Amino acid sequence: MNTWIISADAGRARIFCETDANSAWQEIDSLVDPLARTRMSDQVTDRGGPLAAGQTVNNTGGALPTSQYEPNQTPEEHNAQTFARDICAILLKAKNENRFDRLALVAEPSFLGELRAQLDPQLKSLVSYEINKDYSHSNGQQLRDQVQAYQAKG
Repeated sequence: MNTWIISADAGRARIFCETDANSAWQEIDSLVDPLARTRMSDQVTDRGGPLAAGQTVNNTGGALPTSQYEPNQTPEEHNAQTFARDICAILLKAKNENRFDRLALVAEPSFLGELRAQLDPQLKSLVSYEINKDYSHSNGQQLRDQVQAYQAKG
């Protein structure tokens, strides 16, 4: 029975495979979100919008009320959502190719919620456990040890 373990945060995801309980986990893929590695100022415009203080009707430069427009998500949240969607698309493709039987999610807490929200129902039924810890920089052996220690506490 093949279990894929996804170890992720909002900028990096690593996919490990466990074929039996006694062997080390093998990394089979590593994904990096390039937008998570760039500065937010490089992703969004630096030009003031139509409600910027210098472009008010009177050009007084005075502050405007902040209740005009607020996006429902920040650019960081949008990037995380897009990255989670990309990860889930890869998992669904692999599932359809019968590359794994079970799935485990080990992710930074807020990104784990994003992964849950993006998981296809076919994948949700395969999730054997979830851990809300960021172990995305651990190698296969370290991740296996950390997951076993976490499960022993639980």
